[in-house]
Amino acid sequence: MRTATLAARLVGPCPARAGTRLGQQHGGAVRAIRRAEMAGRIRDDDIALIRERSPIDEVVGEYLQLRSGGADSLKGLCPFHEEKTPSFNVTPSRGLWYCFSEGEGGDVIKFVQKIDNLGFTEALERLAKRAGIELRYEQGGHIPGQEQSRRRRLIEAHRAAADFYAEQLDTPAAAIAREFLTSRGFERADAQRFGVGYAPAEWEALTAHLRGRGFTEAELLGGGLASQGRRGPIDRFRGRLMFPIADLTGDVIAFGARKLAASDDGPKYLNSPETPLFKKSSVLYGADLAKREIAQRRQAVVVEGYTDVMACHLAGVPTAVATSGTSFGEGHITILRRLLMDSDKFLGEVVFTFDGDAAGQRAAERAFSWEERFVTQTFVAVQGDGLDPCDLRLTRGDAAVRDLVAQRVQLFEFAIRASLSAHDLDTVEGRLAALDAAAPIVRRIKDWGLRRRYALSLDRWTGMMDEEFVVRRVLAEDSPAGRGVRGRGAPTSQAAGPGQGDASRGTRGPAGADGPVPVQGGMGDGYDQHDPVVSVERQALKLAVQRPALCGPAFDALAPAVFTVPAHAAVRQLITASGGVASARAAREWSDRLRADAPDDSVRSFVTRLAVEPLEVPGRSGEPDAKFADSVLARVEELAVSRDIAAAKSRLQRLNPVAGQAEYNRLFGDLVALEQRRKVLSDRASGAL
Repeated sequence: MRTATLAARLVGPCPARAGTRLGQQHGGAVRAIRRAEMAGRIRDDDIALIRERSPIDEVVGEYLQLRSGGADSLKGLCPFHEEKTPSFNVTPSRGLWYCFSEGEGGDVIKFVQKIDNLGFTEALERLAKRAGIELRYEQGGHIPGQEQSRRRRLIEAHRAAADFYAEQLDTPAAAIAREFLTSRGFERADAQRFGVGYAPAEWEALTAHLRGRGFTEAELLGGGLASQGRRGPIDRFRGRLMFPIADLTGDVIAFGARKLAASDDGPKYLNSPETPLFKKSSVLYGADLAKREIAQRRQAVVVEGYTDVMACHLAGVPTAVATSGTSFGEGHITILRRLLMDSDKFLGEVVFTFDGDAAGQRAAERAFSWEERFVTQTFVAVQGDGLDPCDLRLTRGDAAVRDLVAQRVQLFEFAIRASLSAHDLDTVEGRLAALDAAAPIVRRIKDWGLRRRYALSLDRWTGMMDEEFVVRRVLAEDSPAGRGVRGRGAPTSQAAGPGQGDASRGTRGPAGADGPVPVQGGMGDGYDQHDPVVSVERQALKLAVQRPALCGPAFDALAPAVFTVPAHAAVRQLITASGGVASARAAREWSDRLRADAPDDSVRSFVTRLAVEPLEVPGRSGEPDAKFADSVLARVEELAVSRDIAAAKSRLQRLNPVAGQAEYNRLFGDLVALEQRRKVLSDRASGAL
């Protein structure tokens, strides 16, 4: 594992040209590692082609919602940690991503490695499949089956299984499955759209089919497609309607199987077990089909079953998703927040559909714990007669499903009204009991203002007609003054000190998060991005990394001592060692070269951050030009000259003008020249700062 990690570090982040440069430095070691790890090394030109045909904004966009973050910058909620304010930035022109909260970034290959927990080779295989590239090994020909990664083999087995089940739906034996679909209001074309199929009621139908395609017993058992029988593997699913479950990229990774025959003594739904591909708590059925609509509409509708998802999509609610064999939980919340870019409580919504029965009421109560995890608004859509979306579409048509979602109510209102319904509101005793039952629900609302509004609504809903009494009884001492409550929009008795804000919001950075800048990304202890000197040095380095053509020879002419921060000096030294900005060609090739030549991961991470972080350019366009670049470089040099002036004045004060007249005159002349130089630089810097 260590050699694989080292190989990924040495070769993984490097593009084609950078890979060549890196090969000159580490080529022998890298090749040895690769050959020790696998039967053959993927060719460098294939790796370069993968990067070329894998736009990072498109690849990242398959996992989370991205929105404009300024010129040539996109942002979203980081998929690698919980946060409420977007700190994850993507720069398409340079093919890089960076999380400003975690201080980590890289290229498209590293992103796929990290988000899918893959090795370097597996990430390449996934991207190659996406781009339609057939990988080759240096040691000969196309990749033989035994050299493919385990994950790729399992995905191919599931794809073959899905095709097999879909084909079986047209056989005479699948009449019972077709009849079931018809009884639920689905046509053959609907089944094809969602990949629905049929598992023959045989012991080894799929097993024999996949064995004939070259898959091993270990792969069938490891992927959950087969179970271990007395004499070998047997089909896990038999005589059932099959729903393929896909990940966000559209790869089939599991199946949900619905019982059809009354003689089947198994559960109504049988799902794939947990496998290297399938983690129930982190997969939403239909999310691969709904993700773009969820992003565009800023809405996600959570339903209970596979047929409910199908019914919603067919009825005109294409944002519907469902869990796969488990209850709704934190992993599902994380997926939805990424797809919604859930960072503003006034934009977007999550709609939960519940039955109107007691089970639905209990589900609504559980939803409170979910609501606290979302920033956006949460709603409940309940069909009073207990019909689920599939039954509703079947009995009342597509419009009824759309109306169900359109008539959603706030989650809090639904729960409060549900608690009131258990009491007799025609009596004083009943109304008081209802208030006491609803009070705990109201107190759980995080937003102080929203709590008070619902307390006022309770006065009307119960018929008490005494707002002051109701508010006092429901909220009791639960007020900002009495208990120091904090929440979304809640006043606070004291301001949070540095670093004491909501941990889930990350730290302050260009993405607009709150709190101090994290000491990450190769910046070292005590790094204060908002210090004026640090800020202008950083701006100069960002220009040198992102827009080398604008810097011209002026940047290369800056003395190393100009950059006073150690992290900045390290990048300045790296730029010089890589040939200086004068040697840069395309911006992407230049940033790739710097990342490849970085002496360690710390400097490489900081270069990645500089390459992704937006430039603070005044004006509406936000685009830097030569005048802006010249002013920034002049300001950096002006600060250095100012330090020289201060040092010169200090030395003059320590000299005796009489005893050291010659030295004094020389220093005084130097000081005059420095002052003149500072005046020139100040005039240049004032052009855009």
